[in-house]
Amino acid sequence: MTIVKLIKWKWQQLISSLGCLLLILACNSFYPSTKQDAKFLKIATDPTFIPFEIQTASGKLEGFDIDLMNAIAQVAEFKVDFENLPFDGMISALQAKRVDAAISGITITPQRLKTIAFSRPYFKAGLAIAVRQDNQNIRDFNSLQGKKIAVQIGSTGADFVKTIPNAKISTFNSGPEFFQDLLNGNVDAVVSDAFATLYAIKNGKLKGIKVVADLLTEEYYGIATPKDSPHLETINKALAALLSNGTYKQIYQKWFDAEPPQLPES
Repeated sequence: MTIVKLIKWKWQQLISSLGCLLLILACNSFYPSTKQDAKFLKIATDPTFIPFEIQTASGKLEGFDIDLMNAIAQVAEFKVDFENLPFDGMISALQAKRVDAAISGITITPQRLKTIAFSRPYFKAGLAIAVRQDNQNIRDFNSLQGKKIAVQIGSTGADFVKTIPNAKISTFNSGPEFFQDLLNGNVDAVVSDAFATLYAIKNGKLKGIKVVADLLTEEYYGIATPKDSPHLETINKALAALLSNGTYKQIYQKWFDAEPPQLPES
């Protein structure tokens, strides 16, 4: 082979290699890696459930649930795309698989387990009665009979008050709305999450309101997913790691200034 032919052959090889490389790059740009796509999970949350979900004036999301979900994502190596949804729309969004999961103080109940799935419990909660500071008549469950009671649509509180004889029930989309109705004297009491109510009172957000009696119920919150979700096992493993390595305890103490209770595995 002459020098000229050798040089020509080398150039043909080089051009052929460059062509293959450009073809590979073009294909990758049109067909991204499915593994990379799986790194992003759309998580529904309702930023009116303080201190679990809070949206600041700048639009940033904060709260116990937000910190916990971000910590889970860090351990499980995926990224979170939070989507604000009203609480009563979350289960239908999960059923339609418009979101990958939801975290917003969602109580694990047999009824909900019929249509969606839950992670292991991540928070022990319960319902409490809130009244105006000057109210001396409502002291316990029996005192609620025949009273005007406010609850959040789709919540376990809304289900619970149906068991109160002759109760006149008013439903609202969020906590700020029903607490304002309580302060205005339009309802006699609110039945809602004890921790969220006590946090708001402690931080001066609910002046003129108090919590009475012991917890009405004992509940557990879980991270909700669609049935047969491919992400549920990953979320559970990451949550177990946070519970064992002390990260969960740090997040709990940050928001509630207390020792977290023991949580069941299921």
